[in-house]
Amino acid sequence: MLAVFLTGCGASGTRVDGARDAARAFEQALASGDYGAACGLLAPETRAQVEEDEKQACAKALEGQELPAPGAVNGAEVYGRQALVRAGGETLFLSQFTRGWRVVAAGCTPQVDKPYQCILKGG
Repeated sequence: MLAVFLTGCGASGTRVDGARDAARAFEQALASGDYGAACGLLAPETRAQVEEDEKQACAKALEGQELPAPGAVNGAEVYGRQALVRAGGETLFLSQFTRGWRVVAAGCTPQVDKPYQCILKGG
């Protein structure tokens, strides 16, 4: 699913910083238990999918997810309007929207010869 955009040309430092900052804000919101703020950093389709899957508001639904412990952001790669950011033991996928970078998928781990397996993802 998410391995498709991993080819392409690099991006400016500003775009990489933007993706990294959004991922860092998401991780910090989770670490502090501010699930409302974390939901605000999700892509619209991802937020809708979380609410649909859990049949409750995003903040409550996100609280119940078994995401890896939030970690320090330690790498970001941007390809066009898509980004892959590594944080602690997980990978986050982000997309750039008019209102900034938003998390499309979180709690992602690589699979041998398969796309990443993600706990949170849009429909």
